Amino acid sequence: MSGTILLVDDSSTMRSRLKRLLESHSNRWKVCAEASDGVEALQKALVSKPDLIIMDFQMPFMDGLVASSRIAKSSPHVAIFIYTIYKSEYLDSEAKKAGVRAVISKIDPKSVVQRSCLL
Repeated sequence: MSGTILLVDDSSTMRSRLKRLLESHSNRWKVCAEASDGVEALQKALVSKPDLIIMDFQMPFMDGLVASSRIAKSSPHVAIFIYTIYKSEYLDSEAKKAGVRAVISKIDPKSVVQRSCLL
């Protein structure tokens, strides 16, 4: 699969680093939009219609789990990854219930590239 990515993180630095990492390690993916919180992610997902969303967990206004759940209900075909420093078995379980395909630790950024290549 190749396609477009929506990056969602309240840190513009993190979004920029992740974009460079993804686009430099794979010619399959192009970042089509970015959002800084869960509310903006909902809007951008509707407009940009990405194939993959990489979503931070802890953000202002609406966290990544709630935003992912809402996006998954309206666009079940979109793959969603939660990208977080707070990875745990509990979050993995809750994310799965919300329709998230994977929870990936920010401690290992290259795992995002590896996971996206599996889609």
